[in-house]
Amino acid sequence: MTRSAADIISALGTGIHVDGAWRDAASGATFDVVNPATGDAIATIADGGAGDAAAAIEAAGRAQPSWAAVPARERAEILRRAYELIVERADELALLMTTEMGKPLAEAKGEVTYGAEFFRWFSEEACRIRGDARRSPDGKTRLMVTHEPVGPCILITPWNFPLAMATRKIGPAIAAGCTMVFKPANLTPLTSLYVVDLLREAGLPDGVLNVVCTTDAGGVVEPWIDSGIARKLSFTGSTPVGRTLLEQCARGVLRTSMELGGNAPFVVCEDADMDTAVAAAMAAKMRNMGEACTSANRILVHRSVLDEFGRRLTEKMSALTVGDGTTDGTDVGPLVEEKAVTKVVDLVDDAVERGAEVLTGGSRLEGPGYFYPPTVLTGVTPDAELMSTEIFGPVAALVPFDTDDEAVALANDTEFGLVSYVMTENLDRAMTMSERLQAGMVGINVGVVSNPAAPFGGIKQSGLGREGGLSGIEEFVETKLVAIPVR
Repeated sequence: MTRSAADIISALGTGIHVDGAWRDAASGATFDVVNPATGDAIATIADGGAGDAAAAIEAAGRAQPSWAAVPARERAEILRRAYELIVERADELALLMTTEMGKPLAEAKGEVTYGAEFFRWFSEEACRIRGDARRSPDGKTRLMVTHEPVGPCILITPWNFPLAMATRKIGPAIAAGCTMVFKPANLTPLTSLYVVDLLREAGLPDGVLNVVCTTDAGGVVEPWIDSGIARKLSFTGSTPVGRTLLEQCARGVLRTSMELGGNAPFVVCEDADMDTAVAAAMAAKMRNMGEACTSANRILVHRSVLDEFGRRLTEKMSALTVGDGTTDGTDVGPLVEEKAVTKVVDLVDDAVERGAEVLTGGSRLEGPGYFYPPTVLTGVTPDAELMSTEIFGPVAALVPFDTDDEAVALANDTEFGLVSYVMTENLDRAMTMSERLQAGMVGINVGVVSNPAAPFGGIKQSGLGREGGLSGIEEFVETKLVAIPVR
């Protein structure tokens, strides 16, 4: 039987986890975690500082040699057991996630399934880290190439996918033999803390995963970067913060993986299948209430089908039920905090002032919680702020185009390059557009591209490196050459 959210939360660790033990913050400071559906505090978490950061990174440094020596099969089995525990407790994890983050329970369960797969995938990859051996071209040297753990890693996750973002980083680090210091987002730390307890139950040794929750990210992360112990940083979050972290990591020449902001174009060609296009748009726009870096930010629609597509999308969006994610029948939960609602209100108001027409929604909902209704805007002008800003909310902005060249130009007119979407029944057009679009990922007639078995990441200001797939574990290993003369 699934425990209540309150019972689940009461059993969690405090927010500081060092050397296998939960502890209070050294300063005694705490912060509250808030349910965005009500605005009420649901948990009080230890608020870590520089002293806690030092203890965590030192523990990771001490544990690194012994953890790196653990056979790959043993590391794989820990991940496999953790995967099975997540699956077994999916209902509890989903309820916890919905309570702290807001997404409907059905969607939270989908994230649990998706997030668990990273542990299963990397449990299988742990034993498949490749090497190489050959003679040099002149025949005088044997060249042996091996891959070793990069060393202690700094992992920083965002608030919007609190389980999947944790497993997507922790999984490959464990598989590669790296120890970790981990800072979950202070808005949604509870799901991540639950995962930490599951990993302990699965047999993860003390010191391998150390956690500091904090409201002072810079006061924790910068000391980790400058510690001389950390060798790698993996961050998912905004581009401005990513740039700052890259500058800081340059001081110690740390390896970095950066999954940063997005401004995804969703291109609907005149030959698109309308049922497919609308379904994909709903998935790309409304996943996580639009609070995703892969969310369709600009929906570019061929002028000949703009009215039909707009009508169909409006019908779908208008039919969604907004409410507390734990309530049966809820399709759209709250945004994560008051600031998020204010941002969406300002972006919509700006677009309307510049000539956009509201087809549905467009005004904040009254009452407690941080709710904004599903909204469709048409006739959005190029100078509207939401054309260059991640909306991070349930707002679909429709922009007309007349030619493929115009669509590609509009799509690429951004500093970001995470993902693009193309709706067309023409294979040649699909392939040509996918080659011309400046993005790390392209979805053809689909609205969700993320998969643990595939590399996830962007180009331009959307980041560096890849997570998931065969590339994911490579971000956590160093390449070593051993040269032996032939005698």
